[in-house]
Amino acid sequence: MSPTVFKYKEYRFFFFSREEKRMHIHVSSQNGEAKYWLDPDVELAQNIGFSAKQLNEVKRFIKNRKNEIIHSWVNHFNS
Repeated sequence: MSPTVFKYKEYRFFFFSREEKRMHIHVSSQNGEAKYWLDPDVELAQNIGFSAKQLNEVKRFIKNRKNEIIHSWVNHFNS
């Protein structure tokens, strides 16, 4: 199961259930997919296909919504 946290432009932000314990979020679009660690700081963990410009845009968005993402993570994995 991979619940969608939210969508922004062409990007879908989501979790994979039971993937690993370290807090992170996945991002996908038609152009590729990336994974970002959330703690201690927002940091790129993996990228397949996104340009540097796209990665920077997504990272800024994640930083701006980090508290909401963490809240969603806690609700999803502690339920």
